[in-house]
Amino acid sequence: MTNHLNELSALELAGSIRDGRVTSRSVVESCIERITSTDGTLRAWQWLDPDHALDQADRLDRSRKFGKPLGALHGVPVGIKDIIDVGSVPTRHGSPLFAGRKARRNAFVVDRLSDAGAVILGKTVTTELAFMNPAETTNPHDATKSPGGSSSGSAASVAHCQAPLAVGSQTNGSVIRPASFCGVFGFKPTRGVISTDGVLETCPNLDQLGVFGRTLEDVAALADAISGHDSRDRKSWPGPRPRMRDGCRQEVPVEPDFAWFEPAYFDRLSEDSRQGFEDVVELLGGQVDRIAVPDGFDSLVETHRIIMDYEFNRGLGPRICRNPELVSAEVLGVVERAASITEADYRRALAMKSSAEHYFELFFRDYDAIIAPSAPGEAPARESGTGDPVFCTVWTLCGLPAVTLPVLTGNADLPIGLQLIAGREEDDRLLRTARWLIDELGRKLAG
Repeated sequence: MTNHLNELSALELAGSIRDGRVTSRSVVESCIERITSTDGTLRAWQWLDPDHALDQADRLDRSRKFGKPLGALHGVPVGIKDIIDVGSVPTRHGSPLFAGRKARRNAFVVDRLSDAGAVILGKTVTTELAFMNPAETTNPHDATKSPGGSSSGSAASVAHCQAPLAVGSQTNGSVIRPASFCGVFGFKPTRGVISTDGVLETCPNLDQLGVFGRTLEDVAALADAISGHDSRDRKSWPGPRPRMRDGCRQEVPVEPDFAWFEPAYFDRLSEDSRQGFEDVVELLGGQVDRIAVPDGFDSLVETHRIIMDYEFNRGLGPRICRNPELVSAEVLGVVERAASITEADYRRALAMKSSAEHYFELFFRDYDAIIAPSAPGEAPARESGTGDPVFCTVWTLCGLPAVTLPVLTGNADLPIGLQLIAGREEDDRLLRTARWLIDELGRKLAG
């Protein structure tokens, strides 16, 4: 049981630690050994202190030994994207602008992980300021390919069995896209389920957190662990949260109904990806409705860009303009582009966002989920960037829960994710539908 513990799922590890079959120390040691032997190529970790991680594990092992309360993720290591504050630990947001910065306190989600008994393994690499400029991380399936961004290190570390779980963020496609490229499960809950307190604020109306794991139930359990109301975060709404793991384990009461439509940006979809989705839709038959693209849908990509550029510039622009030599041409381009956006443009974009949110609130009365690509196709070459996020843009704009399932493979034998999107606060229903779809596709392909 002690060999290759790093390859086990998070919930397998939590159960084994709880039952005394393994220790948290042995799990953390296995992950550290994997990182030490592979991260020279993968480069997924921005900050790692093995002694600090092992001290946490030893404390959690003592708690179990003496019969103290155990959390849902007791002793399980988790990677934290390097835009999320961990007290007294460097958090540089992937940029020399924040070189030497150490957080004064934990982000809300880090405290929630402590409540769940998790071990903070280290800080995973993010792209510059959680934007589009590629980081040093490579794709775990092919080092010449991109792992996606901006949660590059979080996705790659989980895919390469360096950690069973990791936390990332999404302002456009930064959880779903890297999960697709790296071949793992990525889950972005409804905006407001998880607090962004203590996280780099790039776009207040769009920033959301998400999670990575190698099983659907693992991402559900991690999302449960870090969700909760936080009065310091204006996007965090009070009240009960969807129980994600319960949803993942439930049987569907009736076979779900899916929607499929093809916006203008579908011309960016690769041929092998398009064929894979056509095969899925055909396998599901009458359970998928091919529907016309809603009026105004294609304009929502531009709506997202206006809000994102305007808020990024409002929050980080002054610091960037004081130190332009410390940022990339891509980031400077955003600041320059945002200068032409007026307050009236921004207010109109926010109104469009609200209108789209209302539309989807009504839409999901008829459908369990939308089926969509997670990305244009397989991971692109590293030198070409982190990939196009457009297949996530509208769902992020509207704050809808989304999950990517690693169920397809492209012509180069690299993973392609299938994305499911559901209605706001229906995260448990989304994961229940995702579980059904995985099982149904497996059954039909085997048959």
